[in-house]
Amino acid sequence: MPRVKKASNAKQILELDQKVKRKPPQTLKGMRDILPSEQKYWDYVYTKLEELAEIYSFERIDTPILEKSSLFERSVGKDTDIVSKEMYTFSGYGKKKITLRPEMTASIVRAYIEHGMSNVPQPVKLYYEGPVFRHEKPQSGRYRQFHQGGFEVIGENSVAVDVQLILMGYKFFKNLKLDVSVHINSIGCPDCRNEYVKALKKYYKPLKSKLCKTCKDRFNKNPLRLLDCKEKKCQEYQDEAPKFMDHLDEACSFQFNKVLEYLDELKIPYKLNHKMVRGLDYYTRTVFEFVLESKKHKRQNAIAAGGRYDLLVEQLGGKATPAAGFAIGIERVILALKEIEFEPKDEKKIDIFIAQIGDVARRKAMVLFEKLRKKRLKVSENFAKDSLKAQLDYANKEGIRYVLILGQQEVKDKTIIVRDMEGGVQETLKMKGISKELKKMIKKNKKKK
Repeated sequence: MPRVKKASNAKQILELDQKVKRKPPQTLKGMRDILPSEQKYWDYVYTKLEELAEIYSFERIDTPILEKSSLFERSVGKDTDIVSKEMYTFSGYGKKKITLRPEMTASIVRAYIEHGMSNVPQPVKLYYEGPVFRHEKPQSGRYRQFHQGGFEVIGENSVAVDVQLILMGYKFFKNLKLDVSVHINSIGCPDCRNEYVKALKKYYKPLKSKLCKTCKDRFNKNPLRLLDCKEKKCQEYQDEAPKFMDHLDEACSFQFNKVLEYLDELKIPYKLNHKMVRGLDYYTRTVFEFVLESKKHKRQNAIAAGGRYDLLVEQLGGKATPAAGFAIGIERVILALKEIEFEPKDEKKIDIFIAQIGDVARRKAMVLFEKLRKKRLKVSENFAKDSLKAQLDYANKEGIRYVLILGQQEVKDKTIIVRDMEGGVQETLKMKGISKELKKMIKKNKKKK
């Protein structure tokens, strides 16, 4: 009797399940899958990033995706949009607030302090790549999980650091054939900033009623962000706003002019942008962005940005230590590459496919696969298929030029058939020395191209 009842219940559940139209699972809003067809872009950009790090002697660092929320509240700033609106924060064990990192610099500075990097030769030059998370409105090239690559120099105050970071970014984008301009500004030290904020509030006070709701809040909480508003009615007032450069003290003005002199010497074109203040509180003095300029791009937006953050190490509990860095938006770079119709070569493209007929041949083919792989040949297979036609169709769809065919007769004769899928010809070769013959064929084919 219990069996009948269970079967009946299972049947009812199945019938009910069939009546309800179940939607297949999908990614969360603002998240995306990076499919195999996209990976060549990611490999290309990351390879260029790593090459740049090697040239300029930066060492890699990886930090946790999860950090204490207080790290970003103290560094990025409680009144910034990132902390007040965009962070993914939740309670961890012991009811401690933890956050999916919204940016990388704070984590790297935390690591610098925690692991006593101030005791090694300075400056410490670090680079990184990885995902970050912000709950903002998804749009083209911007997601709630996105990726950054970047460079940080901690422990050096020289303007040469600012300039070299700008040079690195400029060279990086030029190597990618992306037309960018450098937008640059100085937001001074805290003393300069206090004087500038007074002038900014004085200018905006009679305009306050005309501002958007967000900017009305910013007027009291974070006045610098008034210059970064994207609302058209607010942008009308930004051009006439006081310029930060007019409120720099002597030391900050001298430092900024030195940076510009170096850029002129290196022939790096730049635009002074007095509206650029950056969205994180930890920045001081030099700030900069790399902005797409070509008409091929749908929007002339920043794809990388950074600046100096001389107070952050001390602010997070370390000793006073100057620092500077910049971050690159990987998704935005890939989108820009697609807009100029650049497609990187697929370095993982397979040259050889091994097809087999029969169980004996399959065993020999599996041994051959491992031998060719050890000879660093790019080889593929589909040993689960029995049909030769199905295997050849698979190789053809994958665009693999050379197919090795191994049957029982070839096993007996210690030979193998090599078919050129592009030329449509095939020949039988001795199994001994096959790897050398294949390498010759591939090399000859590449020279023709």
